[in-house]
Amino acid sequence: MNDIAFRSATELAQMIRNGKMSSRELLDIYLQRIETYNPRINAVVTMDVEGARLQAQKMDELATNGDFIGPLHGVPVTIKDGFETAGMRTTSGATIYENHIPRTHADAVQRYVDAGAVIMGKTNVPKFCADSQSYNTIFGTTNNPWDLQRTPGGSSGGAVAALAAGLCGLEIGSDIAGSIRVPAAWTGVYGHRPTHGIVPFRGHVPPPPGILSEADLSVAGPLARSADDLQLALDLLAGPGQWNATAYRLSLPAPRAKTLKEYRIAAWLDDAAMPVDDSVKACLAQMVAALRHAGARVDETARPAIDPNDAFRTFMRLLSPVLAAGAPADLIELLKQVAHTESEETELGQFARDATQMHRQWLSANARRHGHRRVWDEFFKDYDVLLCPVASLPAIIHDQKGEPIERTVMVDGKTEPYSILLRWAGLTTYVYLPATSAPIGRTDSGLPVGVQIVGPYLEDRTPIDFAQKLAGIIGGFEPPPGYAP
Repeated sequence: MNDIAFRSATELAQMIRNGKMSSRELLDIYLQRIETYNPRINAVVTMDVEGARLQAQKMDELATNGDFIGPLHGVPVTIKDGFETAGMRTTSGATIYENHIPRTHADAVQRYVDAGAVIMGKTNVPKFCADSQSYNTIFGTTNNPWDLQRTPGGSSGGAVAALAAGLCGLEIGSDIAGSIRVPAAWTGVYGHRPTHGIVPFRGHVPPPPGILSEADLSVAGPLARSADDLQLALDLLAGPGQWNATAYRLSLPAPRAKTLKEYRIAAWLDDAAMPVDDSVKACLAQMVAALRHAGARVDETARPAIDPNDAFRTFMRLLSPVLAAGAPADLIELLKQVAHTESEETELGQFARDATQMHRQWLSANARRHGHRRVWDEFFKDYDVLLCPVASLPAIIHDQKGEPIERTVMVDGKTEPYSILLRWAGLTTYVYLPATSAPIGRTDSGLPVGVQIVGPYLEDRTPIDFAQKLAGIIGGFEPPPGYAP
């Protein structure tokens, strides 16, 4: 029965609807797997077994009468600990929220619940969801099921580890700098960063609980074991929030093409400003070869007319104030001092200046962002998708020394700043574009590698559809060794 745990949420929901399995039976499978496998990876950090059993029983009673709440009726899910979940502790990995128990669901979580999902528990994140690794002083470190010495990524690390290990049917992530896409790539699952603004973000922590405004750059989006599930979940999640629901409706366009051969594909697989490790490039090259063998046309010279260094600096000028928004007054004062004393050539100096910039300076960066959006719009008149790395490296070995800004990583034997992990994801984040992370293979050492499929603004169905078709020629999710039946 353990093979059932790795089936897509779409398949699981259909099994329940057809009477082949009850929600309670499926819940028991996942609870048993959590008991067996979670101690290895520490992905699920808070559980509500009693509440999940009661909800599963309710789903089964409704199903007996032929009543189904929605597309996820009876499917057990876990929820990233950055999203508020009614009656269940939500910490965002921070001790200040260690005992925070919300009264209501985050908007995105509510949409899963309204579709019939059964919430079992919460999955681990870094402190305040602000790192490319998932660890904190409340729950400890989450390990990558493909290699326990490595991180599954952050900030949705617990979510992807749970999916990859077959501990849940579906998840939800948040992404401000790659926090959906990078963890998905590092664990061999699927993730979609939606077009900014189409999925309500209220109820995510940070910002602090009770804040109704939504921060620039941040999005909520689905994490799953198949591209089909990404589409199913996005259809549930996307739509106007509380402020706009009175008048606004969302109608996402259909995918731009019906077959791989019809897609106009650009591939940007490496760049001196964002160097990519040979182990990742080899998988990307194999993917391109498979596409061409399938009859697709791939242009490896096409690029939006934007300097990637300029793109990253613009991204960081917009990101840094968001990251510092909830910082205490004494830390802001310290950053102001650092901005005056630290060289602008260093990452610390740049961050201090960006985090404490004047509003007029942010407006200038915002204007630059919109200029870049126009360039991307022109690019997508000639191409339907852009294929590029999700990150420069496969999953890294745990490194919790100091602050993230002080760390480094190795790319083909050369030392690079830790921020290199954000560059490919940031390339499309600040311009609000949708991007799907899809598994494409493994390195010689067996680590998963993903591709970032970037689509035009508000055309989320296009990169997800491309991910579906790509899986048809190279395969999709595979369970990590030691977790499959």
